[in-house]
Amino acid sequence: MVLSRRGSGSINLASGQTLAIHTRTHDEEDLPHATKRTMADHLRKYETLFTLTPQRMRMIVEAFKDSLELGLEKPEQIVPMVPTFVFGWPTGKELGDYLALDLGGTNLRVCLVTLQGDGKFEITQSKHRLTEEQKHDDGQKLFDFCAECLKTFIDTTLRDDKGIHLTDGKKLPLGFTFSYPCSQDKIDHGVLIRWTKGFGAANTEGNDVAAMFRKSLEKYELPVTLEALINDTTGTLLASHYVNPETKIACIFGTGCNAAYMEHVKDIPKMAKYKIDEKADIAINCEWGAFDSFEHEHLPRTKYDIIVDETSNKPNEQAFEKLISGRYLGEILRLVICELIDEGVLFLGQNTYKLESPYVFETAFLSLMESDPTDELLMIIGIFSHFFAVETTLAERQFFRALAKLIGKRAARLSACGIASIVSRMGYLDEGCSVGADGSLYNKYPKFADRIHEGLVDIFGEKGRNIITHHAEDGSGVGSAIIAAMTKVRKASGLYVDL
Repeated sequence: MVLSRRGSGSINLASGQTLAIHTRTHDEEDLPHATKRTMADHLRKYETLFTLTPQRMRMIVEAFKDSLELGLEKPEQIVPMVPTFVFGWPTGKELGDYLALDLGGTNLRVCLVTLQGDGKFEITQSKHRLTEEQKHDDGQKLFDFCAECLKTFIDTTLRDDKGIHLTDGKKLPLGFTFSYPCSQDKIDHGVLIRWTKGFGAANTEGNDVAAMFRKSLEKYELPVTLEALINDTTGTLLASHYVNPETKIACIFGTGCNAAYMEHVKDIPKMAKYKIDEKADIAINCEWGAFDSFEHEHLPRTKYDIIVDETSNKPNEQAFEKLISGRYLGEILRLVICELIDEGVLFLGQNTYKLESPYVFETAFLSLMESDPTDELLMIIGIFSHFFAVETTLAERQFFRALAKLIGKRAARLSACGIASIVSRMGYLDEGCSVGADGSLYNKYPKFADRIHEGLVDIFGEKGRNIITHHAEDGSGVGSAIIAAMTKVRKASGLYVDL
């Protein structure tokens, strides 16, 4: 087959690298009409599997609400609805220098946040990529690495550039963003319920991760005081409200997925033992990625989703997350492609071994497929030729883009179901509310936010337009600093809850 016609583009990988690619497409020796019809037939099958109707969405919302309420009523539920011991909203008058450490799914980030009041702040930060070994080695080693990176940041950044004089005895307040499900009975304490996002560090689940981190801080003799252990979604909620007081809910749609909102203490039966003023509000870390993980009654799982679940490092956990998060969407599409290869539909006569390894097909590829502006779909040519050494026809590329759209759209519409469950529970529909949203899917995946909004209208009708999502502020850094500042004030005023 004669190759001609060149194009070019670039791919942003999960590793953070930008890879330039040069693509070539066939002189149009397209598939026979019969094969084209076969691709169309397969596409109709996948449309049936991955399309989420408004009626099904409304059923999911009702089941989701039930799970939220059960988590507020009783401890140790599938959706745990973790009280964060962050009480009320920031005043906007929080001031000063605060350190923030963010242990995320891909990177460790160290920040110095200077809160300036009136929704303003400055931030200086460094970033360190986590290796797979660190994610699965002993947990104390992971926290030692965190402390070591914090020490480097303090030694190279604070002492020289910021005019912050760390004299003997002076300690900077620190907020630790630990974005994994923890049970908490005070703001600077947290027992890890389970690892998510592909982590599996040993000797950590069931332990107080704040205490483990303090041990590492002491090992490196760091001049800091751990004021608060928070989840990134809680931080996103507070940071977004600090800048935009209309924000009532925060969501993360990235490597993982989660939500947080402010709940009335009087409506949380499991908190009755704390004797907290019932007029108070408290931020709830939903940990909604676990929704429907036990009985699998409500989510529209396909056989591909079941394979993703059963072959993951945490089978039968995080069922909702595995349908919508950036860690899994590429794998779902890869499984469909591999099935069609086995059925003799795709890449006939070509060696497809590079597609056989789990998770080699990144979710970033789906994003590129959907956004490819060329008639020949040159970016899709580049993805398959450069990474997997296979040639594609135009009909196949059109099929791949349509399939990516189905999987991406389902993720966004399921995300809308989660938001709608909180909106419905809290009665925000009539008055409307703003939802601070962050994460790679929300920020980078084509039309993800638009599809969430379309889903909210499908669930609620025209009133769904009252719910607006917007790009959230930096919850892991700025939000962590704000919560550390609020906690410091509460401790000084004698309002700190310590049981």
